[in-house]
Amino acid sequence: MFLQELLKNGEESMKKTLEKLKAEFSLLRTGRASTALIDNIRVESYGSLLPINQLAGTSVPDARTIEIRPWDISQLQAIEKAIQKSDLGLTPLNDGKVIRLSLPSLSEDRRKEMIKLASKIAEEHKVSIRNERRELIDEIKKAEKDKKLTEDERKKTEVQLQHLTDLHIGKIDEMLSVKEKDIIEI
Repeated sequence: MFLQELLKNGEESMKKTLEKLKAEFSLLRTGRASTALIDNIRVESYGSLLPINQLAGTSVPDARTIEIRPWDISQLQAIEKAIQKSDLGLTPLNDGKVIRLSLPSLSEDRRKEMIKLASKIAEEHKVSIRNERRELIDEIKKAEKDKKLTEDERKKTEVQLQHLTDLHIGKIDEMLSVKEKDIIEI
């Protein structure tokens, strides 16, 4: 029971690492428009800081444009100002009803930088998964030392844990491959 619980917790932890990677990759600007690029921008509105998606509908009408349509037109200027202050480096185009963000195409050098950054982020998450495995193996060895399980059980669990680790690292490699393709093709 102890070992199954340990493996289950390890798998959940590794899945959370994959979710964090997915979130970080969504914030990586590739030249392809995505509403995730503006998710972290906070707008000074109604006396507090609110995310854009709570003040406006966002859409991607084409591969290089993000459209922001405020529900309350009076918030248009505040949204525009928040975008300008953000580190996106995009200039909002305001037509009085809608804000449009046009993403420029990436230069070859910028694409290479983005691929390197994506690889670095993926490697950090692989290290995180390996650290999770190491911590679990330490727990298993401690349990064996405390006579809570046998050497055979420890070895069997370590093999299962390694399989789980390899599986999640493979998923990171797949996610990186998709992101690299996304960067290159736009």
